[in-house]
Amino acid sequence: MVSRVWSMMRFLIKGSVAGGVVYLVYDQELLGPSHKGQAALQRAEEVVPPAMYQFGQYVCEQTGLKIPQLPAPPKFNFHIRESWNSGIITVMSALSVAPSKACEYTKEGWEYLKERIK
Repeated sequence: MVSRVWSMMRFLIKGSVAGGVVYLVYDQELLGPSHKGQAALQRAEEVVPPAMYQFGQYVCEQTGLKIPQLPAPPKFNFHIRESWNSGIITVMSALSVAPSKACEYTKEGWEYLKERIK
């Protein structure tokens, strides 16, 4: 009985997290134009580090533990649009040559096996 309840709780928690992520992506329009995604990333860079620091301070106060100071997050100075497009181009070009490369490697493998068998 306990294992059923626990597995149901895990399912509900995972479903809630997944639903929250889908809602956040839709709400922030992250699948829309890249300038909106870049603006969301800048907002996250401004909000997340102070929130993590405050949460760490809260945990320290509540538990009496001392958490070492984390280094500052690195500053990235690049445009997401350019790196996204180059990544997509690289992946698509690799996918477009994959069938011919697979055929080529198969032929090479057969030739190698034929030579080894003789």
